[in-house]
Amino acid sequence: MKDIHGRTIDYLRISLTDRCNFRCIYCMPEEGVCQLSHDDILRIEEIARVVRVAAGLGVRSVRLTGGEPLVRKGVADLVREIARTPGIENVSMTTNGVLLPKMADELKRAGLSRVNISLDTLDPVQFRQITRRGELRQTLDGIEAALAAGFDPVKVNAVVVRSLDQDCLAFARMSVDRPLHVRFIEYMPVGESSGGCGCGWGSEDVVPSEELFEAINEHARAEGMDGLVPAGDDRPLGWGPARYFEFPGAQGTVGFISPLSRHFCGECNRVRLTADGKLRPCLFSDDEYDVRAALRGQMGADVDGAVRAVFAAALGAKPDEHHDKVGTERGMSQIGG
Repeated sequence: MKDIHGRTIDYLRISLTDRCNFRCIYCMPEEGVCQLSHDDILRIEEIARVVRVAAGLGVRSVRLTGGEPLVRKGVADLVREIARTPGIENVSMTTNGVLLPKMADELKRAGLSRVNISLDTLDPVQFRQITRRGELRQTLDGIEAALAAGFDPVKVNAVVVRSLDQDCLAFARMSVDRPLHVRFIEYMPVGESSGGCGCGWGSEDVVPSEELFEAINEHARAEGMDGLVPAGDDRPLGWGPARYFEFPGAQGTVGFISPLSRHFCGECNRVRLTADGKLRPCLFSDDEYDVRAALRGQMGADVDGAVRAVFAAALGAKPDEHHDKVGTERGMSQIGG
């Protein structure tokens, strides 16, 4: 499956819900978003059907997101359906980890390949500030549950915001003694009017990955550690755009995802499906194509053919790059993180 610019598209990110048990400041307002109705959300069987069609078109990897995907009822059943879909090679999930202690084993048995756990600070007070609810220990317990369940790799995603003054070396050191793969993500301008969904995006809050890399190495050497070096062949599996490094002798890696300072649009291989059934060809684009309408078309219609046509339209409109666009009509929790 190729887009209009000749890029191979083999990765589908699916938002299962716009609901979340956190209210992270860069993702949604404290009161939450105007939640979609039950009828607006794609049903589990509809999502499974979209995946079957997408797999027939060449999609090989599916990532489940939200909101918080683990608050969606039937998520383990959906994982099972996707994992046994012919052509699908990997099913992964991005989660805040809170519900993993209860669900990790079931998800692993269902066929979930790997997990990315969102965590932006290791300071309990700052965690409460960023998430507006919940406790740091809940997410740390989720990381432990993912490791115990045998997920490989287990990645920890941290969005870096300059004004939060996060201890990024402490994050990077999580990769030393355990097989954790820490990835630092540049703060992105997603949401109404340059990120109005949370604390308000501003270019002054973006920490370019190269700057962060140098700062981590400087602080590491000040503490008597060797600096980061390029990761070897044991870097984690995944379709992500991170550049991976490691501390010598570490069990895990440290990655940097640079959508702004060193964008990877030329290698983009993904499209996104929102919880209400809109296919988005680019995170930073407000163009959406209605899969839900295709799924719920007239009786007797060629539903799979209609879904394939929506994919074709979206790929025909996929931009060559984001062109430093600031602000989207929908926030990250509504698009799918």
